[in-house]
Amino acid sequence: MSDTCITQRLYRLGENCCAVARTARASVLVDGAAYFDAFVRAAQRAERSILIVAWDFNSQTPLTFDGSGAAAPTLGDFLNSLARRRWRLHTRVLDWDYPIIFGRDREFSPLYGLNWKPHRRVHFEYDDTHPLAGSHHQKIVVIDDKVAFVGGLDLTCKRWDTPAHRPGDPRRTAAGKPYPPFHDLMMVLDGAAARELAGIARARWHAATGETLAPVEAGSDPWPDGLAPDFHNVEVGIACTAPPVNFTAGSHDVEQLYLDMIASAKRYIYLENQYFTADKVGKALAARLAEPDGPEIVLVTRLLSHGWLEEMTMHVLRARLIRALRAADANKRFHVYYPHVEGLAEGTCIDMHSKAMIVDDEWLRIGSANISNRSMGLDTECDAVVAAGGAARASAAIRGIRDRLLAEHLGVEPAVVAGEIARTGSMRDAIESLNNDSRGLRQLNDLPDWSPVLVNAIAIADPERPVGLEKLAEEFMFDGAERPRLPLAKILGAVLAVFVGLALVWRHAALADLVSADNVAAWAAQLSRQWWAPLVIVLSYTPASFIMFPRPLITLAAVIALGAWAGAACAIGGILIAAIASYGAGRLLDRHTVRRLAGPKLHRLTLAIKQRGLLAVTAVRVVPVAPFAVVGLVAGAIRINLWHFVLGTLFGMLPGVLAAAVFGVQIELALDDPAGVNYWLIAGVCVLFAGGVYGVRRWFLRMERE
Repeated sequence: MSDTCITQRLYRLGENCCAVARTARASVLVDGAAYFDAFVRAAQRAERSILIVAWDFNSQTPLTFDGSGAAAPTLGDFLNSLARRRWRLHTRVLDWDYPIIFGRDREFSPLYGLNWKPHRRVHFEYDDTHPLAGSHHQKIVVIDDKVAFVGGLDLTCKRWDTPAHRPGDPRRTAAGKPYPPFHDLMMVLDGAAARELAGIARARWHAATGETLAPVEAGSDPWPDGLAPDFHNVEVGIACTAPPVNFTAGSHDVEQLYLDMIASAKRYIYLENQYFTADKVGKALAARLAEPDGPEIVLVTRLLSHGWLEEMTMHVLRARLIRALRAADANKRFHVYYPHVEGLAEGTCIDMHSKAMIVDDEWLRIGSANISNRSMGLDTECDAVVAAGGAARASAAIRGIRDRLLAEHLGVEPAVVAGEIARTGSMRDAIESLNNDSRGLRQLNDLPDWSPVLVNAIAIADPERPVGLEKLAEEFMFDGAERPRLPLAKILGAVLAVFVGLALVWRHAALADLVSADNVAAWAAQLSRQWWAPLVIVLSYTPASFIMFPRPLITLAAVIALGAWAGAACAIGGILIAAIASYGAGRLLDRHTVRRLAGPKLHRLTLAIKQRGLLAVTAVRVVPVAPFAVVGLVAGAIRINLWHFVLGTLFGMLPGVLAAAVFGVQIELALDDPAGVNYWLIAGVCVLFAGGVYGVRRWFLRMERE
């Protein structure tokens, strides 16, 4: 296939993009200061509509700073002031309805008017149409359907920064506390491309609220005042990820466009991304590295993680993928870096949050999608890709943006980067030549070395497809046709992941200094002497179930503090109370709410549990295809027999509790004397538990056929 044909055929509607449109002007905004300023300038020109689709939104976010460094009015006050000045202007904010575990850095809901009371023409809504374990990750802002912003930045706290990423910049604070440097990108577009992004945002609004928003007509040009376009009259492809939910088939444009861009590369691929764990993208890159004359590939990612959980999941998976690609890189064309600035506080780094891809001076991609499995199929995402189409001016602009990004990381001017790449013939050689002690790109070499079994278990933390309660119907209803069975490997992996994850928390968490062996032993001994300890343990299971805190961790703590049998008894009591609480809450839900929880096959799920109440609940608890509390909510809403539900929960959860008790005893031994740990017993429990899960499932399916 010729280069021209590849350029023309990169975009395939319905396969790797949901829209292809032209934009008269497009610019790349590097880092939060540039984006926030451009947003303010564009919003000040809005006449009819400002539509914001976000993963996070914080009304207390300062948008700009004056020459003295003082913050301008906050985002919420700014939007209210626009509404007061223009009576025809309506601002709509659609924020992800996040789980409570994400609430630490988020604003208390503006719906209650405590931190910020939106003007009556500023409409704030939450979007909870995502599947379980998924999120709405798109970052889109559309003004009057004429100008649109798309990329990786939300209008929220801890995002503002300049390309200098100066250590200790006093403007880089949130809630009075400093945060590390933050690097991200947005693209601003106009014309037909902006109208396509407006359609995506309106569709999200309708799905979340039921309100249909009509396209708007405005007379002014909301392009940010003073912003010089990087591109003129270029073609833009828009790719989305949308999981299958509420009777929709979903979309995987983001993933396919990644694969197609990788396959089309001739000379180089430049990537910036927060994560790097996507299996299919990794295989596509490995295939190009195996070619004797394939492209040079440079990845710039983050050094450190956000907390111990991410360190033990996404960074472990990143290490696996990087190791695999380096092993496939016989010609030494794959290079992984992280940005370094001298003088940052210990334990911090530049937060590389951008999601960018540049290929051969031909395609420039900026969006919200991480190179992770969940961004390929589970979370909602939106990326925009500018195609040069063979035009020399557009190609030069794309190359200039690549040089600009590298120059920022290296602390030099873009022209210096361009000259060094021209001299050496490669990005890698230019990077190594321009690196210095105070600023530069450092090779990412400190990668954890984990066993393949452990890494495969951890991979459950980065799912590519949602698992909703509609799967219950497929598992529990026999309609005469053979259904796909859950592979035994996945069952074993899920079981292993639970216990491996717990072990990682104990041994490798960022809280290791606090949760040391001596501290845990002392804490357990002190807790065991308190008369209220069993009561607290029993009652803790209910809130833990609703916020999806790992219940086995509570069971382990109970066993260590109270002993194996007493701890297991408290665990069973707490689990049953939590189950009854979720069942009672389900009795209060209406059918519409339950349908959103269970998915489009609720009627089949209802039949399955109503007709086979005790057996079905037992099977669901043994093979946990849905979160604990959600099963209780659905069971209560469809009014199955309470005793069937309680006994099914008891029978289904008992094996797991006993297994956790055995692990708790072994962990207690490890705290006192690591040599006393019985690894054969641990392995035996894993095998017996996994075998029991597999056996229960086969028995259930056989009973259904009978």
